[in-house]
This record gives sequence, C-alpha cells and structure tokens, in this order.
Amino acid sequence: MCRKACIDFGARSLGEDDIKGKSVIEVGSLDVNGSLRSTVESFAPGSYLGVDIQLGPGVDLICDAGELLERFGPGKFDLVIATEMLEHVRDWRRVISNLKNILKADGIIFITVPTRDFRYHGYPFDFWRYEAEDIKNIFSDLTIESIGEDRKELSVFMRARKPAGFAENDMAGYQLYSIVSGKRTPEISDREISAFKIRHFIRGIVSGVLPRRAKNIIKKYCLKNA
Repeated sequence: MCRKACIDFGARSLGEDDIKGKSVIEVGSLDVNGSLRSTVESFAPGSYLGVDIQLGPGVDLICDAGELLERFGPGKFDLVIATEMLEHVRDWRRVISNLKNILKADGIIFITVPTRDFRYHGYPFDFWRYEAEDIKNIFSDLTIESIGEDRKELSVFMRARKPAGFAENDMAGYQLYSIVSGKRTPEISDREISAFKIRHFIRGIVSGVLPRRAKNIIKKYCLKNA
C-alpha cells in the first residue's frame, strides 16, 4: 500500500545509487492503493521481492512480517521498504526488529506510516498510529538520513541507514497511540480489540441507515460506554 504522498517521497528519497544492482524487499507489498515498485524497478535492482500475508498485485511471496528473519536470515537485503504497513501489525516490535535485522550493514530502510488523525482502515485490521517522534525513537539505532511529515496526508516518511556497529534498541514498554484503545499504550488486549470491532460495526450501521439526529445520539452512547 502506498498513497501518492508516499510515492512522491520515495521518488525524491531513493535513487540509482541506492537501488541499481541491489537486493530489494518490499514488506506489505499488496498494491491496494498504489506502489513504489515501478519507481524502484526503473533503477534496475538486482532483485525485487514483494511479500505480504496474501496473494495479489505486487505480491511475489506470502510471508508474515514477523517471520522475515526466520525465512531469509540476517543481513540479506540492501533495501527494505515498508509503506503503510506497520499500523496493521499487532506486534509492531517483532515486525520492526525483523525489518532491521534482514537489512545488510550500510543498507537502507524506507518506512511510511499514518499519524494519529488518520482514519481506521482495516487490511485486515488496523492497530497503531505513529508520530515523527515515535519513528525517531524506534529507529534511533539506525542512522536516520531523512524524515518528514505530510500534515495533509497525515503521514510520516523515513529513510535510514543501518550502521556497521548496529546494536538493536530495546523497545519493551514503549507506548504507541492505538486507534483501538484511543490512547498511548504498550499493548492491546483481546478484549479491547473485540470492543472496538463492535463499536466499529455499530458506527457503520448508524452511518449508513439512520437519520443524523439518531446517529449522533447512538455515537455519543457508544463513546460513553466504550
């Protein structure tokens, strides 16, 4: 997944020196609303592998993002791309650790994530929101070469390089904003997820069927009793 702002940032941030002849993996590569793949492939990478949890446009291999290191081993790719994906993984620490560890020393990781005010969008579910400060903290064990925020698109973009003396951050206990619980939290419980699904289902019915006044009353009730 990759919106226009993501594609534009990728085109500005990634060039021939980063890509030509290099090994590239895109994690969360299913093309739902756009992709960086054609931009990257125009610079003739040595290989390009798109992985996701289901087959579809842009997907070459089914692989869970939390199992990348087990599947490929450490230091296998020169460029790791993950656009509009990290909000969809419940165990973000494990996935980010995998992204960092499959990257070669001096390799580049390119990340885009939605910020707090971005709407819920389940593919298949949606858990987290990131601010620029979160990305700086989470990836402070890499050399961040560029980071930006698009306030209109509600996105944060980052390009970082893996140093030769890489020592991975311990992110245990770090709190992210959860769209499920509506607060910053280190974890999301099964109960919170179930409650969110019910609220989201009710809101969908309310938005599609009832008059505006009734919608507002029910929405207030749902929020009050969440």
